[in-house]
Amino acid sequence: MSGFPWSAFALNLAWAAAAALAVMLVTFVVAVRTGVHRIVDVAWGIAFTAVAVVTLAASAGHGDVVRRLLVTVLTAVWGLRLAAHIARRGRGHGEDPRYEALLDRAPGGRNAYAFRVVYLLQGALVWLVSLPVQAAQYVPGPPSAPVLAAGTALWAVGVGFEAVGDAQLARFRADPANRGRIMDRGLWAWTRHPNYFGDFCVWWGLFLLVCDSPAAATVSLVSPLVMSALLIRGSGKRLLERHMADRPGYAEYTARTSGFFPRPPRRPAGRGSCP
Repeated sequence: MSGFPWSAFALNLAWAAAAALAVMLVTFVVAVRTGVHRIVDVAWGIAFTAVAVVTLAASAGHGDVVRRLLVTVLTAVWGLRLAAHIARRGRGHGEDPRYEALLDRAPGGRNAYAFRVVYLLQGALVWLVSLPVQAAQYVPGPPSAPVLAAGTALWAVGVGFEAVGDAQLARFRADPANRGRIMDRGLWAWTRHPNYFGDFCVWWGLFLLVCDSPAAATVSLVSPLVMSALLIRGSGKRLLERHMADRPGYAEYTARTSGFFPRPPRRPAGRGSCP
């Protein structure tokens, strides 16, 4: 598909960067006033939603209205659900231990250091990872049926894994009888990280929605690749498992449960059935 409006898309990149930075600046001000920087995790999903909405406005007169509205709605549903979940989970808690440990190593002022290494970095990642959402809204012509079906279906699998996994974990943690135990039920018996696997599917799904445009696909491919690396090798799975490694029963859990891609749990050695 030819005719991709590169000049308009280039201008949109600047608008998207401004939207992501604005969300992070507002979040930083709130964090400084409350003394809790963990709220930047809530801003992650909100920033993606802001980029999608700003791009929808900026792309008026370009692209296909169905694709433009679809990617905006899919991004907003994913981002706002994630933000609401993280906000509920963190209500009443103090600083996240990850940020506490990071800021304890600050070479100067804690807030200035947090702004540089947390807020600016997350804003830049939002801008980069959102490239399929931005590019999709400038693709001329409607999406093909296979692209529409594949992208939307993979996005739905991802959101489903995240929402169901988060709900299962919340119910598990709410039961006092489970205190100190490892969550190994439901989706968590099939993968140690259903929420991260869900994110993986969401961003590959959004990327698929531009795959009938070689230009948009080329400029957007970095997005799911970066998100996959972050989830599997970066700040997602690797850091969480390092934190969990000393928990009683975690070694046994990792031995029988997939580290990322879902599969049936392995049978314990010497046992004839799954636990």
